[in-house]
Amino acid sequence: MRVALIQLRSTRDVDANLATCHRLAEQAAETGARWILFPENAPFLGKDEDKIPLAETIDGAQIDFFRQMARSFDAWITVGSFAEKSPDPDRTYNTQVHLSPQGDTAATYRKIHLFDVAVDEAVNFCESDSVYPGDEVVDTTVSTRNEQKHSVGLSICYDLRFPELYRNLQRKGVEAITVPSAFTLSTGQAHWHALLRARAIENQAYVLAPNQWGHHFGTRKSYGNSTIYDPWGQCIACASDRETFIVADLDFEYLHEIRRAMPVLSHRTLEDPPR
Repeated sequence: MRVALIQLRSTRDVDANLATCHRLAEQAAETGARWILFPENAPFLGKDEDKIPLAETIDGAQIDFFRQMARSFDAWITVGSFAEKSPDPDRTYNTQVHLSPQGDTAATYRKIHLFDVAVDEAVNFCESDSVYPGDEVVDTTVSTRNEQKHSVGLSICYDLRFPELYRNLQRKGVEAITVPSAFTLSTGQAHWHALLRARAIENQAYVLAPNQWGHHFGTRKSYGNSTIYDPWGQCIACASDRETFIVADLDFEYLHEIRRAMPVLSHRTLEDPPR
């Protein structure tokens, strides 16, 4: 199954961001990509106070734009995240939406782990000030053109640092994991590849991580390096430093060969973490 990861430099201009999403996705679709994934905050990346009035529902104009794209390109579309209205008028969900080639909502995942950190002057965030946390572990499927289905686990950015989430997903038998992100430049340089590779190896799954890249506003910079790791922990595609896309073919028979040869998932003796 051919997948494409879109790497963006999203700003506060929603229309411009969506136009870039469409342009890059169209190019990716021309390569034969059956599944196209966008990074976290694809439609908008700006200050928290600017995000609240732009929040929409799943049936709003922003996601409808991606629904039309899915139908146009006959491809699965994973919108890394957008600002979804929540029960709190002062906060939004950070929501990933997985769309079928017919434009239907196959799954939604609301980011569970919120980025409340103070690493340095450039990385000082309190995401919980403006984001309402989700509380559900979500898996879904994608299908090849011959309708063979494969299981997918959903996560977003800071979730990557919490392996128990991925163990919960692995209990559901996922074969691929999404990690759309806006990983900061400094934390990305330190930890991005190490964490992604670890999640791929320990869960024997493909890890698909489209990331934001470049300077957004003020001191906000993202690391880029949108990456696909295979179930053996090999990096099979990585984006250069620009708005672009990368493509790779996922070989699920290869994945199951690895699991048969090294059945670590059946060798666990400690109790599974709570759901």
